[in-house]
Amino acid sequence: MTDSKYFTTTKKGEIFELKAELNSDKKEKKKEAVKKVIASMTVGKDVSALFPDVVNCMQTDNLELKKLVYLYLMNYAKSQPDMAIMAVNTFVKDCEDPNPLIRALAVRTMGCIRVDKITEYLCEPLRKCLKDEDPYVRKTAAVCVAKLHDINAQLVEDQGFLDTLKDLISDSNPMVVANAVAALSEIAESHPSSNLLDLNPQSINKLLTALNECTEWGQIFILDCLANYTPKDDREAQSICERVTPRLSHANSAVVLSAVKVLMKFMEMLSKDLDYYGTLLKKLAPPLVTLLSAEPELQYVALRNINLIVQKRPEILKHEMKVFFVKYNDPIYVKLEKLDIMIRLASQANIAQVLAELKEYATEVDVDFVRKAVRAIGRCAIKVEQSAERCVSTLLDLIQTKVNYVVQEAIVVIKDIFRKYPNKYESVIATLCENLDSLDEPEARAAMIWIVGEYAERIDNADELLESFLEGFHDESTQVQLQLLTAIVKLFLKKPTETQELVQQVLSLATQDSDNPDLRDRGYIYWRLLSTDPVAAKEVVLAEKPLISEETDLIEPTLLDELICYIGTLASVYHKPPSAFVEGGRGVVHKSLPPRTASSESTESPETAPAGAPPGEQLDVIPTQGDLLGDLLNLDLGPPVSGPPLATSSVQMGAVDLLGSGLDSLIGASNFVSPPAAAVPANLGAPMGSGLSDLFDLTSGVGTLSGSYVAPKAVWLPAMKAKGLEISGTFTRQVGSISMDLQLTNKALQVMTDFAIQFNRNSFGLAPAAPLQVHAPLSPNQTVEISLPLNTVGSVMKMEPLNNLQVAVKNNIDVFYFSTLYPLHILFVEDGKMDRQMFLATWKDIPNENEAQFQIRDCPLNAAVPEVPSTGGVPARVPGL
Repeated sequence: MTDSKYFTTTKKGEIFELKAELNSDKKEKKKEAVKKVIASMTVGKDVSALFPDVVNCMQTDNLELKKLVYLYLMNYAKSQPDMAIMAVNTFVKDCEDPNPLIRALAVRTMGCIRVDKITEYLCEPLRKCLKDEDPYVRKTAAVCVAKLHDINAQLVEDQGFLDTLKDLISDSNPMVVANAVAALSEIAESHPSSNLLDLNPQSINKLLTALNECTEWGQIFILDCLANYTPKDDREAQSICERVTPRLSHANSAVVLSAVKVLMKFMEMLSKDLDYYGTLLKKLAPPLVTLLSAEPELQYVALRNINLIVQKRPEILKHEMKVFFVKYNDPIYVKLEKLDIMIRLASQANIAQVLAELKEYATEVDVDFVRKAVRAIGRCAIKVEQSAERCVSTLLDLIQTKVNYVVQEAIVVIKDIFRKYPNKYESVIATLCENLDSLDEPEARAAMIWIVGEYAERIDNADELLESFLEGFHDESTQVQLQLLTAIVKLFLKKPTETQELVQQVLSLATQDSDNPDLRDRGYIYWRLLSTDPVAAKEVVLAEKPLISEETDLIEPTLLDELICYIGTLASVYHKPPSAFVEGGRGVVHKSLPPRTASSESTESPETAPAGAPPGEQLDVIPTQGDLLGDLLNLDLGPPVSGPPLATSSVQMGAVDLLGSGLDSLIGASNFVSPPAAAVPANLGAPMGSGLSDLFDLTSGVGTLSGSYVAPKAVWLPAMKAKGLEISGTFTRQVGSISMDLQLTNKALQVMTDFAIQFNRNSFGLAPAAPLQVHAPLSPNQTVEISLPLNTVGSVMKMEPLNNLQVAVKNNIDVFYFSTLYPLHILFVEDGKMDRQMFLATWKDIPNENEAQFQIRDCPLNAAVPEVPSTGGVPARVPGL
């Protein structure tokens, strides 16, 4: 008879009967009673009153009964801590039992009893079990250390269990090694600063030896531990990859993904020129394809991980497009994920195949899937230029089906195609305009309005089309309202005489009748632009737009590198770092891919032109062997020194009325209505002093600060080359002081801290006069402006060109390098005066061979000194430097 009979009793007064049976002399009756107690406990009945009677049953040689008693003990020890101490002697005794199963059972139960009062009594039995002759007992004890550390970390450290655990990594039994690694990893995750897993080539070799003989879960623990190791060079990375590669053929998908994670990390250190690199790419594809033959839930997890892998290394699966084609019986979540990967793998070689599939998908019955398929066709056109014409043709065929949601999605993606390929496919606009009445979704309506406004000069009735949208202006979504406002202003600038009334109507609706601050602000900006400077309005509104990028939904590079380190975990499914969904900071460690070695880096050193460099002149951003920039590696880049913030001068702007009759020059009329006076606050600012003219005075020109010329900030270090950190800047000289004005922007998805800066030796000894002070952590999408004071007392070395400056900036993520050219005038004193004797002495010091003579012709002299007659030419001598 099965044990189900223990769960069917409904007797009352059962506790007393069980108590009697537990104290029975008959072993069989006692065992039956314990089974009834466990059954009652399982279904939620409170049987804690039987605690002392059940504990008495621990004194038995019957393994089954002992297991049941231990199970009861684990459940009720927390609610009965005083009674649980009664079991300590039995634990100690069981840890010395000749049967290794009983010894292991005792130590496992000890780890599960989370009662502070008895933990100290369990240290001695645990120490013996960690050095037990039987590997089953040792591997159980290893896990018990991690559990005990969670209860009382200080006790575990004081008792020396962590050192014993480290010694178990060298154990002869692979399962003991695996459990020791699992326990140390668990402890290290909860205490990231402890550096428990101090891996070295010797310990890595032991782990790789144990890897082949472990159970599947033991292999996962070891592989995850290997993924946290950074090899010392590319040779060691290749050696580890060779020994991990056989795990790719394992039947357990978790082992496969853990092996893929290790290989993806260590591939960063391998040169792409190596034959082994190509071999490894080929070996990674089959296991990933095999994962897609599992059940849908596993497929989805595999697809989410493959999505990351394809973004990092698309070459792995570039020949495996067919496995991502959607099957009719795939769940929708699998279909959408496959669709996304198909687009990422699309190339000129397979685009015909992909488009044929997508066109089929666009006729499916699932609306969400059809929408995604239509959008995918547009993404293909943007990604593969050679396929754009075929994609547009396919989209037009889909528009002809007149299926409402298909038409709307097609119009949205055609707008993006127009942005990517201007003046190429505008012949389809007429077809799009035919479907204007069927658009009811905000995104589709906004896309159509954008197309009409952008190509108004090619559409004869553009004003009528936009006017039809204007009739229900207040019922439209904000997205449509903003687009409509911009489109009508574009139309007005292109056809001013025909649309003056329309533009006044939309500006009035946007500024006076709308409660939306974004819409109001945009309306006022357009109104002021049109009122004051129509030429400027044209330059702003009709400016040439940047081409949209091929992949707009790629994961940001720094986050992608971190997610690659979490392949096979929840982070790889969510596509978010653990810190985004794990509550609290405990157990969350930021990971990143290992840096490339010199041999693998030399072929891929990114280059950038410094600000102000002449066209075609490129300077290295990442130093190569022997480059002067390499000197920066020896400089001390400490954390920023706390100190008072640098004083920055603030400029107040005066208020002026920007409204006037500037439109006369555009439309030849003066009846354009100015926006209401409320548009400009009366107290915008106070009059400015210190030689500053009104920045908004459009007639008297832009005011400038007294002092030397300040160039506008230029991007010195793009975010793509600095793991999300973008640095823009310029140089200034004010009142005898040189400054580097920096703008730091965090375009990554993690906080940046610990900024520091250092200059390489340069021609004029430029060096920071103070530490780079960023007083608060730089959050994602945040920008901070800093003025760094400079002096000229640094080390001097002639650079080529002379004003080349090489800079290193450090933060909590990495050290980044860039070069820029500083304007020489920042080194000149403002008044330009030089002592007469010093001038003569300097002139004489210049060798004669450096002197050049030439004549300046047609040079009218100052009228204030008429005694010097103008001869039409002034001889001059200029010394060469």
